[in-house]
Amino acid sequence: MPLLSLITFLPLLGVLFLLLVRGEERTVESNAFWMALWVSLVTLFLALLAWFTYDRTLGGFQFVEEREWLPALGLSYRLGVDGISLPFVVLSALLTPIVIVASRMIQERARTYMILFLVLETLMIGSFCALDLFLFYIFFEGVLIPMFLIIGIWGGPRRIYATFKFFLYTLAGSLLMLLALLALRHTQGTSDITWLLENAQVVSGLQHWMWLAFFASFAVKIPMWPVHTWLPDAHVEAPTGGSVILAGVLLKLGGYGFLRFSVPMLPEASVDFAPLIFALSAVAIVYASLVALVQEDMKKMIAYSSVAHMGFVTAGIFTFTREGVEGAIFQMVSHGLISAALFLIVGVVYDRRHSRKISDYGGLVNTMPRYAVVFMVFMLGSVGLPGTSGFIGEFLVIMGSFQASGLLAFFVASGMVLGALYMLSLYRRVIFAAPSDGESAKMEDLSPRELAFFVPLAVLVLLLGIAPTLLTSVSGLTVDLLLESEPLFSLFHDSTAAGEG
Repeated sequence: MPLLSLITFLPLLGVLFLLLVRGEERTVESNAFWMALWVSLVTLFLALLAWFTYDRTLGGFQFVEEREWLPALGLSYRLGVDGISLPFVVLSALLTPIVIVASRMIQERARTYMILFLVLETLMIGSFCALDLFLFYIFFEGVLIPMFLIIGIWGGPRRIYATFKFFLYTLAGSLLMLLALLALRHTQGTSDITWLLENAQVVSGLQHWMWLAFFASFAVKIPMWPVHTWLPDAHVEAPTGGSVILAGVLLKLGGYGFLRFSVPMLPEASVDFAPLIFALSAVAIVYASLVALVQEDMKKMIAYSSVAHMGFVTAGIFTFTREGVEGAIFQMVSHGLISAALFLIVGVVYDRRHSRKISDYGGLVNTMPRYAVVFMVFMLGSVGLPGTSGFIGEFLVIMGSFQASGLLAFFVASGMVLGALYMLSLYRRVIFAAPSDGESAKMEDLSPRELAFFVPLAVLVLLLGIAPTLLTSVSGLTVDLLLESEPLFSLFHDSTAAGEG
């Protein structure tokens, strides 16, 4: 059974059905919601089927599909997942139905809204499954289009500025990546990612230029400092569903790109540029945390916290240690769950009062006790409290960072302290501070619909914090194979020995 093709393209089949729906406008919009929800739930079921049938004793690609695509150009349709990509396929499939349920209140062009999210789901999952360089590029670049429209149509007052800034930043980086992909295809004679992971040999000078081209794309996508400025604007102007997918999945494409292309295919350049990554990651963690600390807009605060948390990811990847890389993957999945939930937390009160200013709230523990409890779970996950998924990822990255550099470990660990400062401050002001006016007392607590999308996320955050092997058992062997590959292993250990000498 072509399981990955079904997971990838089933949402497009749902789009076809949505386009064929006819009738009165109110009926069409309601049917569009239910059809999009059921399609996304079936996609999630298939993704979970892949998760539970994945052989954890093997580290290579599984469920591989290969067909001729453009044989004259040497391009093939290849799909497959390993322990690095499978968690993000499941994460994409999980967040899509959550976004659809959370978007039930969308009134304007609801059918188009659902169509764009289903298209986005196909492109996200395809990016993680693609095993051909140019098939990957099509999916990777394609996610810009539906997200551009989602922010541009349903966004806030400055949505046009935010969408063009988001589009231009990411497009510029991706065009440089395309040049690197073309150079890789030309020098190695194939676009098969599985072959390139095992056999790619790029000459030293070209390798460094190609690494920088990949870096231009992946650094913007994560985003790393100083090319992060598009993210706060995009988050502030995006509708809640757009922010959830942007923070939950799209930011992870940059980290995934480093793990899939930069590190294994360009190992010499990766080792040489690791100090640059460490410096940028340290600045991102400290600078973004300090900026988050002074924000008055809840969405902007969470956006800057995402920049800081993704600094953990880049630092962990380039430590070239098992703890660092495992921690980076764990942190990406954990951040995908927690940041998605935090943007939903903001969306809930925004729907009631149409304000994101922290000062407009207060005393919600009295009027919205269920909201206060749910907010507390994700706030504690964000600060890395033991027993939550946030702690596991950050602790592993700190362990890996310490093996690479004590100074790096200090800056990474400072991110946990600063994160606690701004998240606890946010929680205190919104939940326990004196109400700014009488409006907070009129706000209704979480509805059953809202609990339906918060509960699964909260359960996963706590479950992964208590039993992290649920994730590491899938990714562990693939990470071992990555780090024990001969080029990276020899280069890293040679450079480490030289540094100790």
